[in-house]
Amino acid sequence: MIRMTEPSKITSQNVPDHQPAAGGIAARARASVGPKYLSGLNPEQREAVETLDGPVLVLAGAGTGKTRVLTTRIAHILSQGRARPAEILSVTFTNKAAREMKHRLGQMLGHAVEGMPWLGTFHSIGGRILRFHAELAQLKSNFTVLDVDDQVRLLKQLLQAENIDDKRWPARMLAGLIDGWKNRGLMPSQVPSGEAAVFANGKGGKLYASYQERLKILNAADFGDLLLENIRIFREHPDILRQYQQRFKYILVDEYQDTNVAQYLWLRLLSQAPSQPALPVAAAPDAIDDPSRDAALAAQALAPAAARLKNICCVGDDDQSIYGWRGAEVDNILRFEHDFPGAKVIRLERNYRSTGHILAAASHLIAHNEGRLGKTLRTEDQDGEKVTVTGSWDSEEEARGIGEEIEQLQRQGEKLNEIAILVRASYQMREFEDRFVTLGLPYRVIGGPRFYERAEIRDALAYLRVINSPADDLAFERIVNTPKRGLGDGDATVQMLHDHARKRRIPLFEAARAVVETDELKPKARGSLRDLVAQFDRWRAQREVTAHTDLAQIVLDESGYTEMWQKDRSADAAGRLENLKELVRSMEEFENLQGFLEHISLVMDREGGAEDDAVSLMTLHSAKGLEFDNVFLPGWEEGLFPSQRTLDEQGRAGLEEERRLGHVGLTRARRRAKIYFATNRRIHGTWSTTIPSRFLDELPAANVEITESKGGSAWGGTGGYGASRFDDMEAFGSSYSTPGWQRAQANRNRGGGRSGGGRGGFEEEATTFSTSSSSGPDFGSFSSRRRGPLTIEGELVAKSTGTTSEFSLEDRVFHQKFGYGRVTKIDGNKLTIAFDKAGEKKVVDSFVQRA
Repeated sequence: MIRMTEPSKITSQNVPDHQPAAGGIAARARASVGPKYLSGLNPEQREAVETLDGPVLVLAGAGTGKTRVLTTRIAHILSQGRARPAEILSVTFTNKAAREMKHRLGQMLGHAVEGMPWLGTFHSIGGRILRFHAELAQLKSNFTVLDVDDQVRLLKQLLQAENIDDKRWPARMLAGLIDGWKNRGLMPSQVPSGEAAVFANGKGGKLYASYQERLKILNAADFGDLLLENIRIFREHPDILRQYQQRFKYILVDEYQDTNVAQYLWLRLLSQAPSQPALPVAAAPDAIDDPSRDAALAAQALAPAAARLKNICCVGDDDQSIYGWRGAEVDNILRFEHDFPGAKVIRLERNYRSTGHILAAASHLIAHNEGRLGKTLRTEDQDGEKVTVTGSWDSEEEARGIGEEIEQLQRQGEKLNEIAILVRASYQMREFEDRFVTLGLPYRVIGGPRFYERAEIRDALAYLRVINSPADDLAFERIVNTPKRGLGDGDATVQMLHDHARKRRIPLFEAARAVVETDELKPKARGSLRDLVAQFDRWRAQREVTAHTDLAQIVLDESGYTEMWQKDRSADAAGRLENLKELVRSMEEFENLQGFLEHISLVMDREGGAEDDAVSLMTLHSAKGLEFDNVFLPGWEEGLFPSQRTLDEQGRAGLEEERRLGHVGLTRARRRAKIYFATNRRIHGTWSTTIPSRFLDELPAANVEITESKGGSAWGGTGGYGASRFDDMEAFGSSYSTPGWQRAQANRNRGGGRSGGGRGGFEEEATTFSTSSSSGPDFGSFSSRRRGPLTIEGELVAKSTGTTSEFSLEDRVFHQKFGYGRVTKIDGNKLTIAFDKAGEKKVVDSFVQRA
């Protein structure tokens, strides 16, 4: 007999909640009838897409389909009718990511996605909101957004008004401080007194306030204001905040681990339910001396008890937070469950990019970090090749060894587009670039200019080019006012020199030599230009008795160029100084300045036009979001990686970020990851014996293979790290066909090569060209002997400034600046003229005409 339960006694406790088991019949059946855009998602991805209620954190490891989950979630919200396009706030970090999301949504839903005005970057959306409410920020809706150059120019004006020495306290340094304060959501009144004291003996806070006032007068805002003013408006006007809270039914955030404090506060305000009480205006305390506490204290101020939070979904990876140096707070993602009580955390751990050994190595490395939420990447693909670790004698052998491996991969049919070299510091690129030119391997630099294209390198080379050839007008024009020399309007001065040089048919340098003996320029500008001409004369004389590397360092120091970057407080100034040191170091490989500059000409010539198939060269920071079949990771040494500067400035937090950077580097590789370290490396101009990075001992032995370098030793023998590629070949008897080999073979056949003493075998000689023939350089005449300075036609012309003037004594003339006058003295092409109003002046005859 079956006993029936009375209806009145049936309660919710009698029937437990049910969810289809993952992979079960119900789950598979539901998937078969679901929308097409859900097909192909793994269970964790599908859970992240379909969990639409309440706060959700999607921990998406490298290569786990993060972007697909984010765009599919938006498509699911729209297709299910949970919100209209204008009711979804979707925030990305780049415009490119926003465009890609819109494109993918159009493909998923079968039509172009229209009406999604709130899909964009933090700053684009913040700017849109600020224009709607500009009057509340004392602005007009057509306000201008200043770029960094305009910002620095405005701050220079404020420093001058306060009689602050802008050489001791650079405007760019103040711009960096203000940007940092705005990234932390601090208005001028909220800047801690201890931090304000860092600039101009305590005037930093006052200057920040003056800067903000000046922006209002100019009807302008900088990028930091686009969010900072949003936060202030939301706090001071709860009714406006409530409008946006009601408008956005769903909030989605990409790369949440890279958010700074201001972005965090902005999201926290918008993610609260509209019914919550108004927030206090001063949510960020005035006396915060520890920047690392900003996010935590702000969160406490913004999170009332039992707050009902909206539908916010943040996608990110705490193991890929590598931008702490520009204000990103990894604590934002680590605190998610605390900030959003009851949040659901979904881990995407199935990697669709890398092989098993690579993932195991990356996971084992990152597991040494304490500040992480924890996840382990896995793959259903094969284990593949083990991660290799290779030691080399020095950085030159490292570059040779990697070049050899790349050529080997190329012979095996690998595309160069699928090969990348990821360095920790940009100055490491120089040796690889030089090596690739030698081998004839095309390459591209991603995330920045090539080494010899960098502004500081071009400037330094311009100085050396003028020393080598005074007739090099392009080089002289580049550095005549770099650093600033008090030439007033530098462009007007250069134009004057051009006019004179064109009329007299002489180089700019000799035009400058002539003009400084006249009254054409104001006394200060004339004195500065005269000093520069004298400096070049002195450097040119020193060239005869000073090593070219020492001369380059003297030029950079005496010209004030090194000092200019030492005083620059921008984030990239230190890197520029390192690049200058690397440039001087690279000159040691050449016999003289002439040979070095000819090598640079070859490199720069190779840099014309983009190659279809080329090796990618970039820093680890620039590699985030990219992937390649083969990844080379050179420079894994203590002091370089992890960076000693980062460890000194940030301690354990810096070490953990460096480790995350290593994790990012490894997970860029699909099939092969190859780590290199050097036993000797030039650091700050001095050779140092280095020790392998601590990160190498944190890799799992079962997934790593130790290999020998293929680059040969630094002196041409086998050393201890492997043989040179030439050791197993008879002297030039191979059919090896790279351009570098062919040039070396041709050089040897002409009798110009060295035997045995090169670096890793026969290297290209620094070529010197004979210019004895009027028909031009003889490119077939090679010599390895040291030669004296060459005389070329340009230099002969440069010295022909003593020509006789076409004017005569007592001639009546007119000068554009000084007016009418008569010639009283003639010295070659320089005239002394008694002007009717300006008095007696010395001018160059090309600047006057007969009256």
